[in-house]
Amino acid sequence: MTRALFRSVFISDVHLGLADCQADYLLDFLRSMHCERLYLVGDIVDLENMEKRPYWHDRHGAVLAEIFAIAGRGTRVVYIPGNHDAAMRRFAGQRLGGIEIALNAVHVAADGRRYRVSHGDEFDDGHDAPAWLLKLGDALQGFICSVSRRFNRLRRRFGLGYVPLSIRIKQAVGRARRFIEDFEERVAEDARRAGFDGHICGHIHYGRIRDRDGVLYVNDGDWVEHCTTLVEHHDGALELLHWTERRHSIALCRAEMPAPEALPAAA
Repeated sequence: MTRALFRSVFISDVHLGLADCQADYLLDFLRSMHCERLYLVGDIVDLENMEKRPYWHDRHGAVLAEIFAIAGRGTRVVYIPGNHDAAMRRFAGQRLGGIEIALNAVHVAADGRRYRVSHGDEFDDGHDAPAWLLKLGDALQGFICSVSRRFNRLRRRFGLGYVPLSIRIKQAVGRARRFIEDFEERVAEDARRAGFDGHICGHIHYGRIRDRDGVLYVNDGDWVEHCTTLVEHHDGALELLHWTERRHSIALCRAEMPAPEALPAAA
């Protein structure tokens, strides 16, 4: 089988151990590509959810097995735990089955641009939100994912492709759009202060490549709702891919071209 060749791949928010995890699509992607560096940018295994509602599927185990196999074939794999797998942060600086565990990383692209890589939960600004509102938000997110899972199961029965319902909702709801904008601004500003050309993260389940006043904000998306991954080509170009039955490029950014401003809704 001919594999797509990338310099680097960034994956986050897989949430293995959650019923809504799109493990089949991710497994297909992992088996279809080869890369020199694989960054696992947090929330790979949803340890937090598994403590509340134990769940595991054979395909979730197959994803982990494939990641270890990728490391075994010589790819450098860096695992940066997020808030849902925060228990893994205690192992920062160690290796697990050939996989490096780190709190964050600095990625130097082929074109020389320097990116800070982290999960992104450190940029949450929810300190002024009451606990009940945060719980309500989690419940609504779970409800949307549940509806999406059933909706797409019905579509597959009729031979139709996957549709990420939640991205339509996030684009339509003003409060959600403001949250995304504020998050992006905080991430980009931190990268600017630290002297980086950009920041690559996940966490908010909204893939995007965007130039914010000369600093590149990059979010690799998720594998629960949108099935997106960020890849770096050998010339340093960054591309955001959607990977389901319909595989297509969402955004592409090279050093000599401006970054796209938004993520088009996947049809």
